[in-house]
Amino acid sequence: MRKTSLAIAIAVGAALAGSLHDASAQQSRQAAQQQRQQDAEAPVEYAASFKNTDITEFIQVVGRNLGRTMIIDPDVRGRIDVRSYDVMTEDQYWQFFLNVLDVYGFATIEMESGVIKVMRDKDARNGAIPVVDDNALGGDTLITRVVPVSNVSVRELAPLLRLLNDQSGGGNVVSYDPSNVIMITGRSETVQRLVEIIERVDRAGNQDVNVIKLEYASAAEVVRIALSLFQKANDGTPDLLIPKIVADERTNSVVVSGEPRARERVVTLINQLDQDLKSEGNTRVYYLKYAKAAELVEVLQGVSQSLQAEKESAATGAGTSAAARRSSSSSGEISISAHDASNSLVITAQPDLLSSLESVIRQLDIRRAQVHVEAIIVEIMEGDGVDFGLQWISEDGGMVQYNNGRQAPIGQVAAGAYLAREQPGRETTTVVDGNLVTTTEPPRPGDVSLLAQVLQNVNGMMVGVVKNDWGAILQAVTTNTNSNILATPSIMTVDNEEASFLVGQSVPTITGSTTGSNNDNPFQTVQREDVGIKLKVTPQINEGSGVQLVIEQEVSSISGATSVDITINKRELKTVVMADDGETIVLGGLIDEDVQESESKVPILGDIPFLGHLFKSTSTSRQKRNLMVFLRPTIVRDGATATQISSRKYNYMRAEQIKADEEGISLMPLTDQPVLPEWDGPLTLPPSFEKYMDEDKKGSGND
Repeated sequence: MRKTSLAIAIAVGAALAGSLHDASAQQSRQAAQQQRQQDAEAPVEYAASFKNTDITEFIQVVGRNLGRTMIIDPDVRGRIDVRSYDVMTEDQYWQFFLNVLDVYGFATIEMESGVIKVMRDKDARNGAIPVVDDNALGGDTLITRVVPVSNVSVRELAPLLRLLNDQSGGGNVVSYDPSNVIMITGRSETVQRLVEIIERVDRAGNQDVNVIKLEYASAAEVVRIALSLFQKANDGTPDLLIPKIVADERTNSVVVSGEPRARERVVTLINQLDQDLKSEGNTRVYYLKYAKAAELVEVLQGVSQSLQAEKESAATGAGTSAAARRSSSSSGEISISAHDASNSLVITAQPDLLSSLESVIRQLDIRRAQVHVEAIIVEIMEGDGVDFGLQWISEDGGMVQYNNGRQAPIGQVAAGAYLAREQPGRETTTVVDGNLVTTTEPPRPGDVSLLAQVLQNVNGMMVGVVKNDWGAILQAVTTNTNSNILATPSIMTVDNEEASFLVGQSVPTITGSTTGSNNDNPFQTVQREDVGIKLKVTPQINEGSGVQLVIEQEVSSISGATSVDITINKRELKTVVMADDGETIVLGGLIDEDVQESESKVPILGDIPFLGHLFKSTSTSRQKRNLMVFLRPTIVRDGATATQISSRKYNYMRAEQIKADEEGISLMPLTDQPVLPEWDGPLTLPPSFEKYMDEDKKGSGND
C-alpha cells in the first residue's frame, strides 16, 4: 500500500512539472508571434549599394528582396555601379530597379503569372508585352496601349509620334487606318506622355458643323461668294484652318464645317449677305442647255404654286409680323414665261422662290440618256406540195371533174375550147344591076378569153387528149418552197420618248363602195395601209443598267388577192419587257408545221388498185415555219458610245458598197459604183459638181 501511494505521488509530480513546461513554451510562442506581427506592420525599408557588381547578381538580389521570380535572358550581361544614400520603400525600390535596367539598356516584361522577364530593349518589343487601358503600371515597365482617334487622321499623326517615342528603347508606333487607331509600345511614362499629346491634338482637330438657314439670299450664290474669299490660297495656310462650305439647296441652307474660329468668320459673312433686298421682286433669265423652255413652264408653274402655299402656311403659323405679311402679300407675284427663240425662261419672283425654282430647273435641264434598240426578226419557212388528177368529159354527156388542189376544171376548159373554135364566114346575097351576087366572108377567129382565163391558173404539167367525142386532161405538179428572211431594224431614241420605224409599202385597200340610187354616181372609198416591218418603242432607263421597253413590233406582207380585196399576212407583237444594257432577249416566237391531204374520187372506181388513179384526184401539202423575234437595247449615255454605234453601222454599209463595186456590173464593167467616204474622212462633193466647175473654168478661160 505504501508502494502504491508513492507511485501515485510520483505520477502527480511529473504531471505538474509537464504542465509548467507547456505553459512556459506557449508563452514563448505568443511572444514570437506578436513580434512578427509588429515587424510586419512596420514599413520595410531598403538600401542599395552595388559597386562593380554583375548585373545578373543585382537582378537576383532585388528579386530575393522583393519576393519576385526573375527570368534573366542569356544576353543580359555587364556590370553596374549604383548606390542609394537614402532608404527606399518597396515601390521606390522597384522603380529604382527599373530605372537601373533602363539606363543599362534592359527592360522587364511582367507576365500574367507574376513572373518577371528581363531582356534587352530591342528584344522586349516583340515579347508578350501587356496591353493596358491606362497608366496603372507606371514607371519604366514596357506596355502597349491602343488609342482611338476621332478628329484627325492617324496616317498623318503616326510619323510625328515616332519622333517623340524612344525607338531604340523598345518603343514603337503603328497606325491602323480602317479603325483610325494608334498602337503605342514603350515604357509606361513615355506612352502616357504620347497619349496626352494625342488627346490634345485630337481636341484641336475637332471640326463641328454649323447649319445656317437663309431667309432672303440664295444658298448657292452665298456659297460661291464665301468660297472665293475663304478658299485655300498659296500662302501656307494649313488645311485645318480652311473651312468647308456646302450649299443645301433643298432647304436653302449653308453648311459650314471647320475650326470654331474659321466657322465663326464664315457665319458672320453669311449673316451679312442674307439681307432683304430693297425691291420686292426680282427677275432672272435662265438659258436652258437640253430641256425645252415651253415644256418646263407648266412644271415650274405647278412647283411655284406649291411653294407659295407652303410659304403662306409658314407665315401664318409664325405670326403676323411685318416681314411675314410683306412676304405673304408679295408671294403671288410670280411670272414664268418661255422664250422659244433663245430656249430660255424668264422668271419674276421673290429671291427665295427664285432659288427654289432655279434648283428645279438645274435638275431638269440635264442631258438625257438615249437608248439604241435593235430588233432581229428571223423567219424560215419550208413548203412542199403534190397534185395529181385525171379528168374526162364526153360530148354526148358525162364528166369527171375535180376542184381540189390547183386543178383546172375540165368543164371550163371544154367551154373555152368550144368558144375558141374558128367561126365560118357568113354568105351575103345582094342585087347588083339586077343580078343576084353572093358574097362569102372569111372565117372569123373564136373567143379565147375564157380559155385563157382558165389556163392561166394551170401550174405544172397538163396533158389533154381528144378522141371522137371524148376528151381527157391529166395534171401533175410538185411544188417546193423555201424562204429565209432576216430583218434587223434598229432605232435610237431619247429616254422616255416614243420612236417608230417603218420599212415597207403603203397599200390601198377598199373600205367601202356605193352605186347610187340609179347607178348614176358609183364610187369606192380607199384607205392606205402600211405593209412591211414596223417597230415602235418607248424606253425608260431605270437605276443601274436596266431598261424598261414598251414595244410594238409588226411584220406584214401581201399574201394575194381575193374576190373582195387583197390578203395581208400580219405578225404583230405588243409587250413590256425589262432588259439589261446590251442584253439580247427573245420577244416572241412561232414554230408550226401544217400537213394537209385532199382526195376526190369516183365511188367504187376510185378504190380499184392502180386503175383507181384514173378516177380520182389527190392533193397533198406540207408547210413548216419557224419565226423568232429578238431585241437588244443599248444605253447611250455619252457621245463616245453613240459614235461607236454609228461608225459600226456606217462601216458595214461602206463594206457592202465596196464589195458591190469590186464585183462590178456585168453589162457595164467599166462603170464605178458609189462608195461612202471613210468614217473620219472629209465629206466630198458629188463628182458631177467638180466636173461642172472644171468645165466652167475652161469655158471662162476660152472667153
